[in-house]
Amino acid sequence: MKNDIVPIIEAAALLDLQKNENLVLVAVTTGPNAQELYQKKHLDNAFFLDLTTQLSNIKEDFAQGGRHPLPEIAVFAQLLGSIGVSPDSHVVVYDDKNGANAAARLWWMLKAIGHIKVQVLNGGIQAAEKIGYPINDKVVTAKEVSPYPFSTWQLAMATIEEVADQSENEDYLVIDVREAYRYNGESEPIDLVAGHIPGAVNVPLTTNLSDDGLFLSPSALKEKYQNLMGNRNSENTIVHCGSGVTACHTLLAMDYAGLEIPKLYVGSWSEWSRNDKVIATEL
Repeated sequence: MKNDIVPIIEAAALLDLQKNENLVLVAVTTGPNAQELYQKKHLDNAFFLDLTTQLSNIKEDFAQGGRHPLPEIAVFAQLLGSIGVSPDSHVVVYDDKNGANAAARLWWMLKAIGHIKVQVLNGGIQAAEKIGYPINDKVVTAKEVSPYPFSTWQLAMATIEEVADQSENEDYLVIDVREAYRYNGESEPIDLVAGHIPGAVNVPLTTNLSDDGLFLSPSALKEKYQNLMGNRNSENTIVHCGSGVTACHTLLAMDYAGLEIPKLYVGSWSEWSRNDKVIATEL
């Protein structure tokens, strides 16, 4: 699926859009106090969506889909309608980690249902605040619309079986976007065991950003990922992280570069490491 709109929006461009009646702003900052922080300070008219309770369908056993499986389609469709998102909406998503929290995940989910006008704010709320975008603690009331009309996820996803079959196949590329120490097997702060999927290469999502915390230019990202992929196409490229959230940051970066969006392994390390699969380390 090719780009229909540049997936990254600069704060100045968002400022120009703020009076657009089709604009829907969504904050998806994560963490134990995320909603409380949102209530204290958010972009004017921005809604809050919660990764754990609204953008995931978490099972008791993380071996079944990992820590953040996708929600049921009907549930997500209803959620979008509840905050006024329709196919005509221009959705801009932000967090406080430049997409490395859950903004990129919601961007991917919207792309995966075929939504055209969706972008992630470059630099997050900090960039908007820096240029004087209106920020307040006002309660936002949605103009609720019908559930979003879609019936299937349209972007490619990889299953644990496909990853197991192809991770060491030279015709495939499996990208692990976690920090190097987790990939290397030095320690694991969230899941049960450290290490990585055999054959996976480590390209931390932080390498998508420049020293100022903003995304690298599309040309720099294109050169980086084209060199990494070689002759492989997007269908033979799989991206994962710990639970299918921050991997979307790299999918966003690749889309920004003008490349086809590769497959997302939603279950990621949290599923792989709980299913008696082979675990590699660099120790």
